[in-house]
Amino acid sequence: MSLINKEVSDFTVQAYHDERFRPVSKSDILGKWSVFFFYPADFTFVCPTELEDLAEKYDAFRDAGCEVYSVSCDTHYVHKAWHDASERIRKIGYPMLADPTHVLAKDFDVLIEADGVAERGTFIVNPEGKIAAYEVNAGNVGRNAEELLRKLRACQFVYEHDDEVCPAKWQPGADTLKPSLDLVGML
Repeated sequence: MSLINKEVSDFTVQAYHDERFRPVSKSDILGKWSVFFFYPADFTFVCPTELEDLAEKYDAFRDAGCEVYSVSCDTHYVHKAWHDASERIRKIGYPMLADPTHVLAKDFDVLIEADGVAERGTFIVNPEGKIAAYEVNAGNVGRNAEELLRKLRACQFVYEHDDEVCPAKWQPGADTLKPSLDLVGML
């Protein structure tokens, strides 16, 4: 079953952010764009490469009016320990959400119950708190923050221009399409 347009359920979890612990709840995501970036676990192999890539693009996400939340089923204490131990993770400026009770992993349908960890899932959530786009990768395949940023911008564009669609590889400022009978079979 598709999660497109599913509204994120109410939640409150702890985050490690800006060298402190703080709660993050559904009210924090409403009114702006959000990316939930699930990964299996701290102190692993592919995860730090992805989180570092996302950290290097964080300012571009913020400039686009989007907050990024990385999420694993680890505790906020483990997030802090990983931050303190890893040069790659020290680069992170976005909140690292702790989901040890699996409330978020279950809501976004990425929990691997047998292992107690999350799939490598990426979710773009609109200002209404609804999922606009998502992708779930195999645990051994890393993601690309540049492509995620492109998808975010495309989601934002069609949210504001519901009579237009963004073709493959669309970038801001490029041509879009207006679906019509005249386009059927012409592309």
